[in-house]
Amino acid sequence: MTGRAVRGHRRVPRRPYVRWLAAGGLAAVAAIAGLAVLLQTGVPAACAAAPAARQGKATFYDSNGAGGNCSYVGAPANRMYVALGPTEYDGAVACGSYLDVTGPKGRVRVIVMDQCPECPTGHIDLSREAFAKIADPVQGIVPVTYRRVVDPALPGPLAFRIKDGASQWWFAVLVTNHGNPLRKVEARPPGGGWKTAVRHDYNYWIIEGGLGPGPYAIRVTDDQSRQAVAEGIRMAPEQTQQTNTNMYGAPARPTASPSRPPTPGPTSAAPTPTAEPTPTVSSTTTDGAAAGDVPEPASLAASSPITPTDCH
Repeated sequence: MTGRAVRGHRRVPRRPYVRWLAAGGLAAVAAIAGLAVLLQTGVPAACAAAPAARQGKATFYDSNGAGGNCSYVGAPANRMYVALGPTEYDGAVACGSYLDVTGPKGRVRVIVMDQCPECPTGHIDLSREAFAKIADPVQGIVPVTYRRVVDPALPGPLAFRIKDGASQWWFAVLVTNHGNPLRKVEARPPGGGWKTAVRHDYNYWIIEGGLGPGPYAIRVTDDQSRQAVAEGIRMAPEQTQQTNTNMYGAPARPTASPSRPPTPGPTSAAPTPTAEPTPTVSSTTTDGAAAGDVPEPASLAASSPITPTDCH
């Protein structure tokens, strides 16, 4: 066979989800520039300057469990997600980044998962659950302030998903759990050099002509110039491959309650040996972040809570 039998297809931009808009809604806000993307040279030792807060308005919708235009396997478990208009979605550049949104009732953190084709700049479309945390859903549309989060707490290590229809002649990969917007994705076959992938507006990174049968090394660079490399990624379409590397820091995890030490008895039996853990995909990261526990793979994990360690 000299070519791939099936070419990966472009995902339909968005299904016609139900939206809720209050009759006679608020006056339209002035047009706002797209989400700020801060670029810097070198690996940052601390938080970069936070993007400016934006004034706008929010409505809500239901993705019906789908992962949106960003091609995720499904909505996050806590359903804290947002769809952005074409300018702020920016051809999938915003996918996988986080916004802190403040409304009449409070603040919520959401992951960018979808595109809202009819939303002008400054109009964000939250999940119903996220909207309910900042306003009464009866209102339908409310004024908000929102800001992109720099270096948000991560839900887990980097994960990769090879697209359906991909093969040794056509490489297509989806990257998740990166926190900041991605600036560059490169891949390398065994014994070969790095090739730069092209991002498409459905959030897959494509290398026309392919990279052979694999396995591959994948190098990911975000807009804060953080860089991580994962090796051993297989040509396994529609399977989420979890690695053991974090884009930066360590994934957020619940704090364990302290427990009382066991009371020693007169004799103690030898401990039962435990099984060795299954090895995960090997990886490296330029900021020396320690690998955390591997979370359950597949769709996006629940978005991280707002913590003092985030840059925002």
